Amino acid sequence: MNFKNVFRWHFPFLTLLSLVSVRALAADTLLVLGDSLSAGYRMPAARAWPALLAARWQQDDNAIRVVNASISGDTATQGVARLPALLLQHKPRWVVIELGGNDGLRGFPPSQIEQDLVKAITLSQQAGAQPLLMQIRLPPNYGKRYTETFSAIYPALASRYAVPLLPFFMEQVYLRPEWMQDDGIHPNPDAQPFIAQWMADRLLPLLKHES
Repeated sequence: MNFKNVFRWHFPFLTLLSLVSVRALAADTLLVLGDSLSAGYRMPAARAWPALLAARWQQDDNAIRVVNASISGDTATQGVARLPALLLQHKPRWVVIELGGNDGLRGFPPSQIEQDLVKAITLSQQAGAQPLLMQIRLPPNYGKRYTETFSAIYPALASRYAVPLLPFFMEQVYLRPEWMQDDGIHPNPDAQPFIAQWMADRLLPLLKHES
């Protein structure tokens, strides 16, 4: 047998197989780009819902890896500024975009929030990742006109860019005062297992559909 010929014929195939294998591993990553609602405000990161979701999926032999890139206090602009490096580092297949709440609480112009969310969506798509946009809602005391304009940004962008729109998990948490921190804004550690399961129930059908 001429091993040189065998190597010459099989090397390109093996190289391609190796590249596909690397991409397959990278394709199993879900990146969570959010603010304090996903970072685990005033609690260890290991107790925040993305970490609990990752642990749950590991127990279920789910190959999807969860990377929590959320930072408390981040505005949409700050989250978008970090996104290119995160996409390059983790090469996610999916990106949960949970941003805009801090912008709304500070009364930022809805047009600016929309522009930043568009950047998050398009940067993810350009990197070959599927964006998953989370609906964000503000407390009613911010005024009906502003809160309605703010809330309408998310379904409009989901429709325009044909991306899934995830419901706002805090709407369920607000119903349980014992799950809220004393600031009335953030979920406490007791709420995190519920959020993790709630998110798993909504994410898995989307992720499997895209597999």
